[in-house]
Amino acid sequence: QVQLVESGGGLIQAGGSLRLSCLASGITFSTYAMGWFRQAPEKEREVVAAISWSGGVTYYADSVKGRFTISRDNAKNTVYLQMNTLKPEDTAIYYCAFGLYSSLRRGQSDYWGQGTQVTVSS
Repeated sequence: QVQLVESGGGLIQAGGSLRLSCLASGITFSTYAMGWFRQAPEKEREVVAAISWSGGVTYYADSVKGRFTISRDNAKNTVYLQMNTLKPEDTAIYYCAFGLYSSLRRGQSDYWGQGTQVTVSS
C-alpha cells in the first residue's frame, strides 16, 4: 500500500536549519510530483513547496521563498525539504504528499504522510 514516512523534525532555535525527508513506497515515485505541506495549531493545512516528477520545476509559498529548498532523489524514492533561517511562525506539523504538480501547487492531495513536528523557539 501507499506509504509516506516523514522524518527530520524537531525543536530548534530561530535562525537555525532543519532538513526534512520523506520516504515513499507503494507508488512509482519517479512519475509523481511531490509536495510539502504544513499545519500550524488552529490553522488550515497549507502548501509549502512542490517539485515536479523530474525535479526540474519547483514551487514555493511566498512565506518560505528564499529560505526553504525542496529536492528529490528518485533513486531513493525520497523528497527533501531543506529549511534555513527558521522562524517561530514556521512551527507546524510538516507533511509530504504526492500527486499532480498543478494540484499540489493549489494545496490539493489525496495522500498524506503522518507528519513530523517542527518547533521553532524564539
